Amino acid sequence: MIRGVRGATTVSENTEEDILDATGELFAKMIEANHIQPDSVASVFISTTEDINAVFPAKAMRKFAGWTYVPVVCMREIPVVNSLKMCVRVMMHVNTSVPQEEIVHVYLKGAKVLRPDLGSSLV
Repeated sequence: MIRGVRGATTVSENTEEDILDATGELFAKMIEANHIQPDSVASVFISTTEDINAVFPAKAMRKFAGWTYVPVVCMREIPVVNSLKMCVRVMMHVNTSVPQEEIVHVYLKGAKVLRPDLGSSLV
């Protein structure tokens, strides 16, 4: 079974350092909370709001050992009026036997407002 593991975070500045730090923290917490191994990941979609363009956030994932061959794509979020700014969202497609209600979705920093009903109490 493939399950979607959601995550999101915000960055304070549109800089390579801030984007990679925030995205790296998000990946680390998603991986840890769900015990994800790279060979169980089918693909990862990463989206950013229009105000983030200093670097591809996928670059942060490449720093994790074993994640070299995981397919990743970066894309833009729809620019909805009054939506959360400076946001990086992740959808990780993971092969797992874990029931859907036991998947831990991770929302950090300002992104906690996106899905308070799904956010993990572990982060």
